[in-house]
Amino acid sequence: MKLITFTESSRTRIGLLQGGQIVDLSKVTPSLPDDMLNFLEAGDAAMQEAAKHINAAAHFAAADVVIEAPMKRPPKILAIGLNYRAHAEESNMEIPKYPVVFTKQATSANGPYAPIHSPTETKMLDYEGELGLVIGKRCRRVSKDDASKVIAGFCVLNDVSVREWQFLATPPQFTMGKSWDTHNPFGPAIVTPDEVDPHNLMLRTFVNGQLRQETNTDDLIFNCYDIIAFLSTAFTLEPGDVIATGTPSGVGAAMQPQGTLQLGDTVKVEIEGLGYIENEVIAEPDTATIQ
Repeated sequence: MKLITFTESSRTRIGLLQGGQIVDLSKVTPSLPDDMLNFLEAGDAAMQEAAKHINAAAHFAAADVVIEAPMKRPPKILAIGLNYRAHAEESNMEIPKYPVVFTKQATSANGPYAPIHSPTETKMLDYEGELGLVIGKRCRRVSKDDASKVIAGFCVLNDVSVREWQFLATPPQFTMGKSWDTHNPFGPAIVTPDEVDPHNLMLRTFVNGQLRQETNTDDLIFNCYDIIAFLSTAFTLEPGDVIATGTPSGVGAAMQPQGTLQLGDTVKVEIEGLGYIENEVIAEPDTATIQ
């Protein structure tokens, strides 16, 4: 299944993506939650009920609705750094012995086709095309052998990075560098594990149509199951948690000369079997708020 969150007629709910068509789950099985996070928390029974409607007649064309981030505010966004061998090499860093873990704040979540904000504080805004995975079961101390059982599905993700904060600040500020609002576009769907092998997928990132990243996920140092086993040793993973599994070689900051993002650029990340996300870089609007 390809589970999506979409907005039509000012109402947001979940559905099934079938090519360019959408089955509105609220119409075919109104007993299910219409919010993705609540749907995932409902567990296997909800998944099984939704699966009954894979071949239902579509209600909308995808082009006629707004495809949103699968979840507006994931409980946690966790990320793994330096997790492709070729990326470690281009960064002149040793292959890590354990996953390099950092967090992105939940407010960085962004839609698969929504704009990315470039703040005035950066001249080194960068892209990182990544395979994302979504947790489907509350779990702790999961073995590698059992890790596949807690995955709801996979998605495309861009770990947008403000490199000045990430690397050049003293001391380096990974959380700040990775957590600006809009800097975690993901989607367009949560693709259930029965549809793809997450460790044999082609990933490509384009900037203004120019290919920047191209690799197979078989180059991951720590695969999805390694990551889940490692993270769940320390803390509970919950339905709706999003894990960014790392980016391959080809990031803008590593290019000579650097190819970091400029206003007006469009970044497209596509992963075999999962679809693509595409986001324009715009100047950050005046978002100062006190409520």
